[in-house]
Amino acid sequence: MTRPGAPGAIGASQPEPVLVADGLSVRAGRSGPLLLCGVDCRLLAGEVLSVVGPNGSGKTTLVRALSGRLRPHAGEVRLLGRPLFALSPLERARTLAVLPQENALPFALTVEEVVEMGRYPHLGRFGRPGPRDRRAVALAMERMGVDRLARRLFPTLSGGEKQRVLVARALAQEPEVLLLDEPTANLDVNHALELLRLVRSLAADPGLAVLVVEHVLAFARRFADRVLALKAGRRYAEGPPEEVLAPEVVADLFDVTDEAGRRALPSLL
Repeated sequence: MTRPGAPGAIGASQPEPVLVADGLSVRAGRSGPLLLCGVDCRLLAGEVLSVVGPNGSGKTTLVRALSGRLRPHAGEVRLLGRPLFALSPLERARTLAVLPQENALPFALTVEEVVEMGRYPHLGRFGRPGPRDRRAVALAMERMGVDRLARRLFPTLSGGEKQRVLVARALAQEPEVLLLDEPTANLDVNHALELLRLVRSLAADPGLAVLVVEHVLAFARRFADRVLALKAGRRYAEGPPEEVLAPEVVADLFDVTDEAGRRALPSLL
């Protein structure tokens, strides 16, 4: 496990990261307080990196900065070795897909139409879907197990079904990087586990680099290859789940000071 000031967890002999953040700092507005301060992040193809931390620690801000929705005050994000903001929004969308916390859809679209929205980086403003686009949509729905729901209206689906459709929409972009901001929020345990198993399979095949912001630490411990813990906008710890999510580390991360709470932590992890 690495702590702030220690060398990063990625060794020189390992593959080149797909997505890199170096010394990332983000402010609230032009002159507001720092939401992130000097955060480093590495994401490899074929791995799941889970980001955890207390409310207000900068997890969603990190996702927005890594996806280009927020410009950093300092530091740099690189996607496939290129500065993120040297790429056009369409170029970024062909490589990186994001599932944010809020996903309101303005119209009553079918599942297939929602997933087809993921093809926009490849179609252009007025393009029409062709055979390759239809194959990508069909494969994305099949991978997420929603192909049987293709003709259903999206608003009629359960919460778990909606999340799987939205991940399918992201997959239809044919990205190399997938960023998911609390995808299991508001899902029951069964649907959350089902979704995370599917996400885990996407890292294995086709080998996506996956970052998941997760508020349920037991899920992060079970499904992540590495865990990045943030606290007050800074990197608090990074490493294997069993180290970063050890009870004594979690107690300090979340400021659990009472003895009863510390004794209860192992059963929650």
